[in-house]
Parts: sequence; C-alpha cells; structure tokens
Amino acid sequence: MTVEQNVLQPGGAAKHQQTFLNQLREITGINDIQVLQQALKDSNGNLELAVAFLTAKNAKVPQLEEATYYQTALPGNDRYISVGSQADTNVIDLTGDDKDDLQRAIALSLEESNRAFRETGITDEEQAISRVLEASIAENKASLKRTHPEVWSDSPNPYDRKRQDNCPVGLKNVGNTCWFSAVIQSLFNLLEFRRLVLNFNPPANAQDLPRNQKEHRNLPFMRELRYLFALLVGSKRKYVDPSRAVEILKDAFKSNDSQQQDVSEFTHKLLDWLEDAFQIKAEEERDGEKPKNPMVELFYGRFLAVGVLEGKKFENTEMFGQYPLQVNGFKDLHECLEAAMIEGEIESLHSENSAKSGQEHWFTELPPVLTFELSRFEFNQALGRPEKIHNKLEFPPILYLDRYMHKNREITRIKRDEIKRLKEYLTVLQQRLERYLSYGSGPKRFPLVDVLQYALEFASSKPVCTSPVDDLGASAPASGTLPPHTIEQQGPSSSDVPSTSPVQRSVIHKPFTQSRIPPDLPMHPAPRHITEEELSVLEGCLHRWRTEVENDTRDLQESISRIHRTIELMYSDKTMVQVPYRLHAVLVHEGQANAGHYWAYIYDHHQNRWMKYNDISVTKSTWEELERDSFGGYRNASAYCLMYINDKEQYLIQEEFNKETGQMLVGMDTLPSDLRDYVKEDNKRFEKELEEWDAELAQKAQQEKLLSQIPRTQTVQAGEPEYLEQPSRTDISKHLKEDSVQAINKALAEQEDRGPEAIMDTAIKLEYTRLLKLAQEDPPPECDYRLRHAIVYFIQNQAPKKIIERTLLEQFGDHNLSFDERCRNIMKVAQAKLEMIKPDEVNMEEYERWHQDYRHFRETTMFLMVGLEFFQKKSYMEALLYLIYAYQNNKELLSKGPYRGHDEELISHYRRECLLKLNEHAAALFESGDDQEVNNGLIIMNELIVPCLPLLLVDEMEEKDIVAVEDMRNRWCSYLGQEMEPNLQEKLTDFLPKLLDCSTEIKGFNDPPKLPSYSTHELCERYARIMLSLSRTPADGR
Repeated sequence: MTVEQNVLQPGGAAKHQQTFLNQLREITGINDIQVLQQALKDSNGNLELAVAFLTAKNAKVPQLEEATYYQTALPGNDRYISVGSQADTNVIDLTGDDKDDLQRAIALSLEESNRAFRETGITDEEQAISRVLEASIAENKASLKRTHPEVWSDSPNPYDRKRQDNCPVGLKNVGNTCWFSAVIQSLFNLLEFRRLVLNFNPPANAQDLPRNQKEHRNLPFMRELRYLFALLVGSKRKYVDPSRAVEILKDAFKSNDSQQQDVSEFTHKLLDWLEDAFQIKAEEERDGEKPKNPMVELFYGRFLAVGVLEGKKFENTEMFGQYPLQVNGFKDLHECLEAAMIEGEIESLHSENSAKSGQEHWFTELPPVLTFELSRFEFNQALGRPEKIHNKLEFPPILYLDRYMHKNREITRIKRDEIKRLKEYLTVLQQRLERYLSYGSGPKRFPLVDVLQYALEFASSKPVCTSPVDDLGASAPASGTLPPHTIEQQGPSSSDVPSTSPVQRSVIHKPFTQSRIPPDLPMHPAPRHITEEELSVLEGCLHRWRTEVENDTRDLQESISRIHRTIELMYSDKTMVQVPYRLHAVLVHEGQANAGHYWAYIYDHHQNRWMKYNDISVTKSTWEELERDSFGGYRNASAYCLMYINDKEQYLIQEEFNKETGQMLVGMDTLPSDLRDYVKEDNKRFEKELEEWDAELAQKAQQEKLLSQIPRTQTVQAGEPEYLEQPSRTDISKHLKEDSVQAINKALAEQEDRGPEAIMDTAIKLEYTRLLKLAQEDPPPECDYRLRHAIVYFIQNQAPKKIIERTLLEQFGDHNLSFDERCRNIMKVAQAKLEMIKPDEVNMEEYERWHQDYRHFRETTMFLMVGLEFFQKKSYMEALLYLIYAYQNNKELLSKGPYRGHDEELISHYRRECLLKLNEHAAALFESGDDQEVNNGLIIMNELIVPCLPLLLVDEMEEKDIVAVEDMRNRWCSYLGQEMEPNLQEKLTDFLPKLLDCSTEIKGFNDPPKLPSYSTHELCERYARIMLSLSRTPADGR
C-alpha cells in the first residue's frame, strides 16, 4: 500500500514491482533478487503465477551474491516496507542508466501493470488477493451444501445467541474467515480507529463517483464496516454476521482460485482501502492545504536508510506501515529488530574507502499504532512447498524503541559496540567454562570437578592386592562357602585366593536380591599398592585442584551472569526508555503454512486484562495463556502479527466524553444517529426472535399442562411418580411393590393388632430406615444404590423432608398393592393421606423437579452403560454418541451437587478414547488413498470428531482433553509435509481449517440415541456387570 498512490509518479512502477518482490521473498523463502525478478518477468507480473514458477520442483536457486543481497540498499527499495517509499532529493542514485535485457523486460512489465492500474484503479496484487477473499465466500456457500450443515449453523435457541451484560461481541466465522475476525476485532478495540470509522461521512459529491472501480469499492466497504462496528458496539447479540462486509471484498474482484487468506496481507489491503476512502474525504475538505489522511497519521511512520555500497554512500527516507521481521534464528523481538535495522558490515559506514557494503535503518517518525509482521513461513526447497517456523520468539508487553530512533543513533552505536565487545568477551568465557564442564579428549566428557572427585575417591579407597578377575576364575570349596580366613588373605598371586563356584558368585552384591553389601568387598576399583605418604600427597593435590576448579568455575559463571545482566540493562537508563509502546493485540495462527486458524488476544486497557477473541467466542484470558499460545515452540500455535500502540498517546484508547455534561459516553451513546437507528432496528429484530421463542415455549408448556390434567387412571394411579410412566414402569412398580410388601409384613409382625394407619406408619418408617442405611453405605462402584430407589438419591442429595415423605406415601399408595385385603387397606390409607396434603405443605413444582432430576440421572446412567458396552465391543462410532450425551447430561447433574451424577473423569476418559480411536481409524482410511475409503475417513472426521472438539476444548482445565485434541490435529497436520495425490491434497486443505478451528462454540448434534427399556433389576445388573469389566476402576460419583 502506498501513501503516494494518489499522485502516480514515474517511480510508482518500481515501487509496485518492489512490493511484489517483497511478497515473493516471504512466500517462497528465496532471497535472490535476480531469481525473483526472473519469475516476475516469466509470469508477466502475475504474482500467483510467479509463485508457481518459483515453487516448481525444477526451480534452480543460484548462490546469493553480496551485490544482489545489498540491492535492497538502493533508493526506492521496499525491502522492509509495506508501503511505498519516498526518496529525499539529496539521495545519491546508485542505479545508473544502463539496464540489461532483464531490467528492460521488468520495466515493460511494470509499464503494462501501471497501465492496467490507471485504467481500473486495481493493481495486479489486489486482483491476486481478491481471489482469496472470493474463496472464503465460496467456502461459506459450499458449507451450506455439505452433509453436516450443523458445523456452521446457529443455535435455534436465540438465548444461546444473546449477549451477556456488556461482554464484547464476537464475529461469526462465515467460512474460513477467522483471519477477518482477528484483524477487525484488533482494530475495533483501538478506540481512536473505532471513532474514525464510526464518524466517517461519505463525500458530498458521492453522486459523481465512481471515477474508477477502486473508488466504487471503497465507499460501499466503508458503509458496511461502519455498520459492522456499530453492531459490535451496541448489538444485543452474542455475535454478529460480517458476511456483507466480506461480500464487498469479494465483489470487488472476480476469480475462481481458492486459498486461505493471510492476516498480514489482509491488514495491508484493509488499511489501503481505508486510506483511499479517507483520502477522498480529505481532498474534499481541504482548504488550500495538503490534505491529511487520518489512516496515514495513525498507522504509517518513516525510517532513514543509511548505507554504503562498494564504498559509495547513500541515504534515503522511506515510509512504512506493517514492519516485517524475520523469526528464524532469533529468540526475542529485540533480536529481530536489531537484525532488521542492521545489514552487512556496520563499520564500513564510518570509513571513507571501504569496498564493503552495509546499511542501517533508523526510525525518524513512529506511527501511533505500530504493527510488526512476524515472518513465520519459509520455503522448503526439498519439499517444494512453504513450511511454518514453530520456533519460540518472546516479546514484551512494553517495548521501548529508543534504541532504534534516529535521534539516538550516536548513543545507540556506542551501546551496540559495547554489546558487541561484551558478547565477544562472553563467547570467550563460555568457551572456557565449557572446558571445565566438559573435560576430556574422548567422545565422552565430564565436569572437571567431578573427574577430580572421582580420582580422589579412587585414591582414598582401601587398597587391594588382587586382580578384579582372579577371584572369579577358580572354583570354590565343595561346601560352596568361603572360609573366613580367605577374605582376609591378600597377595599378589591368584593362587593365594580361594576359588569360588558359580554358587559362590551369587554372594556378589546385587540390588533387590541381597539385603546388605559384604563388608569387606570393595564397591569401586581401588589402587593395588599405595603408601601413606603417596596417598597424603595425592589427596592434598586433588583437594587443592578440586577447590581451584570449583572457584574458577564459579568465577566464570558469575562473570557470565554479570555480562548477561549488563547486556540486558544496556538500554535501561532513563534516556533510552522515553519511547514506550504497549502491546495492544496479538494475532495468533495455529496450523501449518497452507492451513490453519486465526484468533486474537487483545488488551482491555480499561479493565487491565487480556481478552481472547476467537470468532464468536470472546473470553477473559491471561498473559500466561497468551505466552503459551503466542510465543511458539510449544504447539502449532504462534503469533503472526503484533500490534503495539504508543503508550504516551492516550487518545488512542481514551473513551469519549459528553462535551456538555462531561460524562463518559458508553455503548449506543457513542454512535452517530444513523448508526444508532441501524443498531436499534437490528436489536428489535433480535428481540422479536426472543419473543417468538418464548411464545413457542409457552405454547408447548400449555400443551404439556393440558395433557398432564387428563386423568391417568387408565394407565397409572394418580400421584405416581412420572418416572414410573416410562415403558419399564410395570417392572419398576413391581420392584417397589416387593419392597413395600416386605415393609408391610415386618410392620404386621411387630404390630399385628393395630389398625391400617398405624401399620402403614410403621411400614413407612421401616422402609425409610432401610433406604437411609443404603444411602449411608459406601459401596463399590458396581453397586450404585441410587439406581435401586429414588429415595436413596434424594437422601444423598439432601432433598427436603416433605419431598421424601410424599414419595414414600406414593410408593405405598401404588395400585399394585391391591392384591390382598391387608395391603389394599394400607394403599387406601396412603392415598387418603396424599389427598389430605395441602398445596402449601409440599411445593409440587419442587417435587416434580426432584423426580425429573432422578429420571435424568437414570437416563444418564443408561447412556453411560450402553456407551461403555459399545466401547468394549469396539463399536466406537455407536459408543461415542452415547458417551457424549452421558457426559453432557452428567455435567449438568453435577452442577447441582456432587452426588447428583457419576464420575466425570470416567466418562471423560472413555469419550476421549473413542475420539482418539476414531481419529486413528479415519487417518488410516485417508492414508489408504482409495477414494471411497478416503471419503469415509473424512466423513468420520467431519460428522463425528470435528463437532466434538469444542466439547473437549470448552473446559481448559481438562489438560488430558486438550492434549488429545492436539494429538489428533498433529496427526493430520503431519500429512502437510508428505507427497500425495493432488485430489488428496485438495481434500486435506479443505478439511484442515475445520479441524484446526479453535472456537469453543458447541456445534449442533443429532437427536439423542434411543434408550432401551430396563427394569430396575436389569438396570442394576447390567450396570454392575459393565463396571466390573472395566480395566479402569472408576470412582462411584460421590
């Protein structure tokens, strides 16, 4: 992007050409300027075709020559810039007038490119980028035709899409548009940028437009961007749809190519379009003065390039937007910057007759918003494709840029010389320390202090006069034991040592087989002969040498630490901490070079916390999480773009205030009237969705209420718990009937002469006592007494006493007790007592909730049991769906109390194992190469595994789940570096973005699988059998 595009200068073609060369260098990893220029020539200036030429397997890359390497020092060069350069008038022209055939060809190509630009207002570069934008739209449309539309579908419940309080609004991923979301959210959270966009007014002479296609694109895009920003400010939705803004990008160009968009490139083009839009407005409003473009003022700076080429000095000023930095070979951001600001032999800059070449860059004017583009991709010549660099690169939350400023160049040069001297001295010290820490001349080396200690231990060992093998070569006495005197005997001859048999050799100490070491057997080798005098001299020397080595090692280590500390503090003096830049946003990429997912960490300057913007999901985060995901070296995720803001320019993040009242403006109050009306209309539409949903639920509730009022005497006795109305109700009632009859018989045995009411009271007390005992026991996992009776579940979860009493009355009022006169009388008493209970005595809604929870618990148990049975049969597809619903239901139960559900870790373990095994199976099908099997493998991934990943990622405390997701992703990412058929590569490229999507949005699933009918006895028996058969013993859920 160029600030000078509005006035096409003769050097504009060279500027655009150099921009192409910069992009080719980054995409392909090739630094040879001649090779890049030749590729552009062969492709007639077509960027994508040039990439294809360079990435062909037969591409030959000549050796890099110093002259071509320092070609970047020439005036007009764009080596480091994302915008055009503007050379000073006093710059020395080093190019000359002579051009070879290649240069003439490039000039002709540029002339043709500029002619197209003048006619349409669109550069070849922009046309290439547009193909990617259109691919994203195509992907969005194609996703609607897939067999799994639930992947990108919204929840039917609008309350799932409702914004919570003042939580930031997310952006919906409308098909491979995570790059769009990451960039837009980062810019939106710059309050000054937000104000500029929201308050942008289209030019009054808009009816005279378009003068060319470029202007025809900019104003509609600005309109949609304003609408999008307004929704992000005041929407009542959890997330909004950016499709219309993306459609504008797509409609600007026409292409059928497909690839994933690049964050830095999109940011580059976005700011380009915004600059053009503001330039139109600025030119309209200028009053005889040169118009100021707010986008230029906000995002663009200048640096001075000072250099020498073959003894000839040059100096020129250039503008820059995004500042690209190489990552490979550097450990932190300052090292990247130092390398970017210095090239070649710096000393040659200060000498008059040096034939060497070198250059320095010095910032003369820094933008308020400084963006670093981290180049994490390089071209692998062997594989013929780009690869991502996963190296760790640290960056600070506060970055001081004083050392790179032109005004500080003299002191910086002094400090750089001092650092260079210190590093040279540091290298010498480290080499000396290494000789102490790795001593020896052979392949194995040891710390010298340890070598001396070992020598001292050897010399101090008790001398022996026998060979270490002599006492093993002879035979022992027949008894198999050594006479006591033989151990004390010492002599130079092996014949003087008694022989030992194989049995006797077992006396030698062996760990785990002998309780103590034979007292007179040396543990280590020892000297054969050493006098006291010799030992005394040797011990003295070794002690002294060891102490000297320890002191030398400590001194070296302390000196190295001091030098490190000195280097770290070299720029910490007051004069070098006057230009602080605070980290505002980090754009993260996870995946490989040709596929992946983007999200952003953005600093909330008013709440002083980091927020994670991942498409529709916006969550609180921490610096520790940012480090883990952004520094690299840990996973496939790493920072790709860093956005710093001038910490002294508070207007960048300052809220607006009402000029009359002085109160801070928030939310809708910050919007212009036209946008306020637009957001209100959208909110009304969403509120209507909520009302329609509420009306639908109310209608369903009314229907259920009417159905519940229908007499149930034909099926079950009124007042019977609803969970008995399942298909297995007869079996459950039969099970309760047996318990009730046993209690009644015991009560009759105790109080035979009493009336039915007294007997019923006694029977209820006996039954309650039995159930209370079961609830208080701590049975093994396979015996879950909660499944035997609802009262056990209620007691363990501290249900109200009235709930338990009514449940017991309903048990004894069950119509199944009418089989004989005595039980019938008790049943009638129980039914009469149920009718006497007043509405204010028992909250029936609460009563129904408790029984509903118990039905939910039994249902969860059946999901778990059936899922585990399928798992043991290795039917992982069938098992997965049951275990998913078991886990989700169980999580909901456990949220109400620790005894409401089953062991969460158990269900999580088998759910995770199902996914891992299905992933392995799908990968094996993909590796087969057979079209049908490849498709089957991708169906498994798309319809089973990908929708399940958010379930594993939603709880970041579950480290095992996160590791499992990483393992699955890494398995598929590993294919990117392998040779495969083009159709397989295409399918993999289409599939990977879905797999690498880090959104924790829960995708839609099919309806829960149907559960078989089990009696209580069958349920308890099958549950016990499956739990006993598990190799992994679970907890009992309590």
